[in-house]
Amino acid sequence: MALMITDECINCDVCEPECPNGAIYQGAEIYEIDPNLCTECVGHFDKPQCQEVCPIDCIPLHPDIRETHDQLYQKYLKISIK
Repeated sequence: MALMITDECINCDVCEPECPNGAIYQGAEIYEIDPNLCTECVGHFDKPQCQEVCPIDCIPLHPDIRETHDQLYQKYLKISIK
């Protein structure tokens, strides 16, 4: 699954630089995650780094985008080749 940032985001700016895939960006009001680039840090780290640094825990799994660990790894490989 990709991750998502909820409306509880306080725009603290700590998640964006932690994303190894550049999936996190400043949206119109809060930070957002591009599900096409989010691998939950598979291929880079054992745990999603944005979740690790978020001070208010507003980065859950996206309920509408379900991906297995293997699918996330394949996405990581595809992103890494670019």
